[in-house]
Amino acid sequence: MLHDEGGNGRPILLLHGLMGSARTWRRQVPWLRQHGHVYTFDAAGHGRPAPAVLSTDAFVEDLASHLGGFDEPLIVIGHSMGALHAWCLAAARPGLVAALVLEDMAPDFRGRTAADWAAMIERWPQPFPGEDEVLDYFGPVAGRYFLDSFTRRDDGWYLHGDVATFRDISEEWGTREFWGEWDAVRGPALLIEGEFTITPEGQMRQMAARPGSEYIRIAGAGHLVHDDRPDEYRTAVEGFLSGLGQREPSPASA
Repeated sequence: MLHDEGGNGRPILLLHGLMGSARTWRRQVPWLRQHGHVYTFDAAGHGRPAPAVLSTDAFVEDLASHLGGFDEPLIVIGHSMGALHAWCLAAARPGLVAALVLEDMAPDFRGRTAADWAAMIERWPQPFPGEDEVLDYFGPVAGRYFLDSFTRRDDGWYLHGDVATFRDISEEWGTREFWGEWDAVRGPALLIEGEFTITPEGQMRQMAARPGSEYIRIAGAGHLVHDDRPDEYRTAVEGFLSGLGQREPSPASA
């Protein structure tokens, strides 16, 4: 589901990570409005029905189906799963994407499994009675991310999707790689990695070898770079966005 967050100028689309929601970008939306007209998006399976087939291709097609009303290509900013969907969208529909900002996601997680992680989620003490319990359980950064994502009911806070769905989304990443989709991207891209990344070592640096790509590693940041180190994240993104007008347009958006 697409949400119009306001602003003027070039369209900027924000894509959240696995188990997130459009609301997880609310701390970045105000300053991003200074750079364009901002939109957020709730991925399928996150508070709304998942695709029949839980594949990255199906999620990207769902995303593309909501983007038919734009008169110019979008700048797409994605975190984790949202970053993967962003560059796969750019590869599949190059006319839709002018530039990318990709946070803490890599093309090849083959061999990894989400089984233990999913089992841990099943043990979460749901419902969480209140905001304090969520923050105490997850910590201030991840806790805020989940408060922005969870469903609030009369008796407390609940996960906003099925654990099996989240597990299977992640499990697919352990069975295939996405280097081909990355190599097909033609527009400029900023790659942002946290010091304490969840990505396989060196892959995001390797992605930066693609022409038009920039890479930055932010010290002290975990997977949620934009909330862990918001000032450094903002500086990097604003520098990239400010420089876009000085670049030659990509063949896809020319």
